[in-house]
Amino acid sequence: MNQPAALGTVHDEGARSLLYTEVEEELRTAVRALLADRCPPSSVLRRAETAEVHDLDLWKTLSREIGVAGLLVPEEYGGAGASAREAAVVLEELGRGVTPAPFFTSSVLATRTLLDLGERDLLRELAAGEKTAALAVPFAATPYRAAGVPLEIGDGTVTGRVAGVAGADVADVLLVPSADGAVFAVEARHAAVTTQPSLDLTRPIATVSLASAPARNLGACDLGAVLRFGAGLLASEQLGVAEWCLDTTLSHVRERRQFARPIGSFQALKHRLADLWLDVVRARAAARNACAGAPLAVAVAQAWNAGVAVHVAEEALQLHGGIGMTWEHPLHLYLKRAKATEIALGTPGDHRAALASLADLPG
Repeated sequence: MNQPAALGTVHDEGARSLLYTEVEEELRTAVRALLADRCPPSSVLRRAETAEVHDLDLWKTLSREIGVAGLLVPEEYGGAGASAREAAVVLEELGRGVTPAPFFTSSVLATRTLLDLGERDLLRELAAGEKTAALAVPFAATPYRAAGVPLEIGDGTVTGRVAGVAGADVADVLLVPSADGAVFAVEARHAAVTTQPSLDLTRPIATVSLASAPARNLGACDLGAVLRFGAGLLASEQLGVAEWCLDTTLSHVRERRQFARPIGSFQALKHRLADLWLDVVRARAAARNACAGAPLAVAVAQAWNAGVAVHVAEEALQLHGGIGMTWEHPLHLYLKRAKATEIALGTPGDHRAALASLADLPG
């Protein structure tokens, strides 16, 4: 597969617009076509029932042939030198497919951490798709009370434990932030990574245990800023989940017939679907605005999009009737992804509280 024109230089066209540029649409087309061919929701559902949830062959194609692994990495380090807007488009498509790939954990959270640290060698390896990385903090950590891991730091080693880490099960390198702000790089082979039960069957979480693990101090970074950046882009994944649920429901109500007519022709359902469409349109605007990472825009996007994804998935399940309640239909994967991301990187309540403070509103 040829690398789309989107992956080459930073594109400023439309940087201040909520609309998608031609370059972003080219990237979307490439990712969507690959996922439709290699990873449809039915395939994700089958894989979710196995021990190997992540599709690493698909990830190799995404990272090496389309180049998504290095989207946020500067060109001088072997990346695409693209912006968060392009990464957001990829996340929309991965959300639409509840795709089990470590893009968000490795190419967004870990990459942003390494960019802040100026760690060139690891960035080159991530951009080339040679390695994946994970930021070893709980996936439920909030940007507004970000705290590192209590570590015992020895002579070139670290000891500690952190639970609820997303992406650790397939990471080659773990980036472990300490309580004092320093970030340590630990090869995953030196850590004990134990998968935990997770509501989201398509994004496993794990407990990472380090016992005098060889570690390299990469310097200090602002963990809160990294998590806020991630929360802003997570809104685009939530948008993708909501879009798939709405599109699939619209197709269903056009085909499902009762009383000799499509159920979508009933006025009560039309009103429900119109409300869902408006919610998704607003979510799209909020997600696009949050790409730049401005604190106010991120708080707005997460305060809104997290709840929209859950609501649209719940309505989709209801409007599908009996088939929506079955394990064989992939809808439950979308509802679980929506519920899991609702508490990831801050709850809607966390973001609303931050929004009130940022907007100087009284408590």
